[in-house]
Amino acid sequence: MSEASARDLMAQRFRSYLPVVMDMETGGFNAQQDAILEIAAVTLSMDPEGNLLPDATYAYHIEPFDGANIEQSALDFTGIKLDDPLRKKVALSEAEALGEIFRPVRKAIKANNCTRAILVGHNAAFDHGFLNAAVNRSGIKRNPFHPFSSFDTATLSGLVYGQTVLARACRAAGIEFDNSSAHSARYDTERTAELFCSIVNRFKDLGGWNLAQREQGLEES
Repeated sequence: MSEASARDLMAQRFRSYLPVVMDMETGGFNAQQDAILEIAAVTLSMDPEGNLLPDATYAYHIEPFDGANIEQSALDFTGIKLDDPLRKKVALSEAEALGEIFRPVRKAIKANNCTRAILVGHNAAFDHGFLNAAVNRSGIKRNPFHPFSSFDTATLSGLVYGQTVLARACRAAGIEFDNSSAHSARYDTERTAELFCSIVNRFKDLGGWNLAQREQGLEES
């Protein structure tokens, strides 16, 4: 199969949507009021056999927006230190970080013959809400992500592996998970990407997607 045909597989597999895995570490649970402190995204690719693979990682520290709320309990949970000199040196604004992520996402959408990105996340509604709030605050007009649809690996791993906690779901899927590295946006996003690929590829290997494609072809013939 040619490289071009492999790219077409991605568009066919997810109805022209490109899955992009995202995770955010935040200052609380309220997307409108609480700060985003870290953001990461992993783009995905597909090989000629139709296997889904992690591609590139983009991860950034974020400077809280003016007036943002940050709960101490959230900092205790994530271990993020706002006064860390290295963090202060590299932190971007929300608009800058989103720009750095959206640029390669748009390129990946085009490269895979897709029309839009779709967010993949562990408890995806949480990250999706913060993403949309940051897009609105930043005045971004061309958000490459679908505004409300997403793939939730907590739900999918509960179905496939009987586990909804990220660490436990990864271990059930045979993916190494280091608890001491958890709650870093980069680390959690990369493990979530591996988990999502594992679930999609397992379904393919069991004949699920191929069977669905054949049944759809019969209905349309």
